[in-house]
Amino acid sequence: MLGYGYGLDPTMLILIPAVLLSAWASSRVNSTFAQYNQIAARGNVTADSVARMLLTLYGMGNMPINHVSGSLTDHYDPRNRTLNLSDSVYGSSSIASIGVAAHEVGHAIQHHESYSPLIFRNSIVPVVNICSSASMPLFLLGLVVGNSMLLNIGIMLFTGALIFHLVTLPVEINASSRALKLLEQTHTLAPDELKGARKVLTAAAWTYIAAALMSVLQLIRLILISRSSRRR
Repeated sequence: MLGYGYGLDPTMLILIPAVLLSAWASSRVNSTFAQYNQIAARGNVTADSVARMLLTLYGMGNMPINHVSGSLTDHYDPRNRTLNLSDSVYGSSSIASIGVAAHEVGHAIQHHESYSPLIFRNSIVPVVNICSSASMPLFLLGLVVGNSMLLNIGIMLFTGALIFHLVTLPVEINASSRALKLLEQTHTLAPDELKGARKVLTAAAWTYIAAALMSVLQLIRLILISRSSRRR
């Protein structure tokens, strides 16, 4: 493709929309969380106690809730069925923290109820890790030696990683939907507070949308590079 011989790669331009969206999404989630992390919920409950209460409603009251280091490193671990809340969430009574904790409970409920997109995503994680590690080295090797088979294998492996990002979207959106519904039904947050939690979780969702878009555009880029390589 034009420009490769001079160290330029015009196909990188394809990724610009995803790069811009990723930067905006990252800034948005950080600023929105920071805004609502300064506002305490009027119910005077902490995020970890809310998580415990919601888990108990679904018969998972004995699930460990761990305090992990970092900011926004919160996650549900399906391997050992534990809820992990970060420094910025655990013990906090802010609207943002309660929303994030409820979101992670949403993942725990998905697992408890065998929510099919989550089960599928969890099942492909080992394969996706291999695909992610091997796709680009094989593609670049195929590009260097001019081997179309290696190029195709690299593209196919990268497609596996793309599938993971695409299936992650409904999993995350569903977890947020469950969280907001539970916070409303249990009257944990007042209607105006619920709007703040929704803004935090919506901002977080955009980071997953950006990651999916990046994978889609990267796949298109690899296909264009592969076709150009075959024409040379």
